[in-house]
Amino acid sequence: MKKHLFNAVKVLAFFGIGFTILYFVFQRQQAAYLEECGLKGIAAEDCSLFDKVITDFGTVNWWWIGGVLLAFTLSNWSRTVRWVMLLRPLGYRPRLWNGYGTIMMGYFANLFFPRIGEIVRAGALSRYERIPVEKVVGTVVVDRIADVVSLALVLALSFFLEYDKITGFFFGGPAAETAATAPFYTRWYFLLGVPILLGCALLWVLRHRIMQLSLYRKARQIAIGFLEGIRTIRQLDNPVAFALHSVNVWLMYFLMAWLALFAFPPTAGLTWVAGLLVFTFGALGILIPSPGGMGTYHFLVISVLTLFYGVADGDAFSYANILFFSVQVGGNVIQGLLAFALLPLYNRRYEPAVPPVRAEVAPA
Repeated sequence: MKKHLFNAVKVLAFFGIGFTILYFVFQRQQAAYLEECGLKGIAAEDCSLFDKVITDFGTVNWWWIGGVLLAFTLSNWSRTVRWVMLLRPLGYRPRLWNGYGTIMMGYFANLFFPRIGEIVRAGALSRYERIPVEKVVGTVVVDRIADVVSLALVLALSFFLEYDKITGFFFGGPAAETAATAPFYTRWYFLLGVPILLGCALLWVLRHRIMQLSLYRKARQIAIGFLEGIRTIRQLDNPVAFALHSVNVWLMYFLMAWLALFAFPPTAGLTWVAGLLVFTFGALGILIPSPGGMGTYHFLVISVLTLFYGVADGDAFSYANILFFSVQVGGNVIQGLLAFALLPLYNRRYEPAVPPVRAEVAPA
């Protein structure tokens, strides 16, 4: 009883975090929207951001949102194929639909308790495919390592394409306008490079003391595990296919953000680079532990649209909600519930093949 109560409290706490962040984002956007209404001569009582969002949902071109959900599905299909590729060297041949369905179950679970989805999908696939759960968990770790590498590459690409806007966001000020005349010590490469160099020098000087800390040993073990996970990719039957599916996972993620721009009239004129920045910052928002990135995703996406591309605050808030709730409802909720309902029926008479046990050779 205490365990169930504790789990319920944790779920409510995480939902509380998400709704609280979303509430403060809404309050901030409501204030900006009131100022915009004042400039247009609209009375405050006739200026509700909530009403605007509801109205804006009615202006959405749902064919583009259909494209967003198709990209979501294709992304997760590539994720499924990639996951199955990691299991095959262990001697298992899981059904692709079991892999896809358990991933959807994990996404659905993440809406209630962040990061528990990895445990849910590993446990569900283990049950349906008769694979030891520790082996499934190991492949999930490698899968996430591939995601970390992919996200790092996406961040690097975004920084390369829009480094003035990004550094302006983090360091303040319109960096793109002042870069040509600003002193070198105010430019992004100085502000970013000098602290990194000083930090590296300090770590080198204190390296012997740092190596004696338990925190260092834990970090070292994590780093070793990270590298070992990357090395296991080389043992795959087709590493090139694994890499191509990894590219497709994140290409489809990008397409989701870009296609959603076309679905909403105030953002339809933005370029693919804007879609890339929206996707990148949105991905960072989802990493923060709140249900599906609720609130944190909104804040970062709105910041990109308003500060980088001049979209009005109210329109940016509407876009963030249109994309967020379309994917959550059309993807995670509906497909997750279907997976919970249909996988037991799909596997009712399924007997997965068990890999042969290797016979040990007795010493002569």
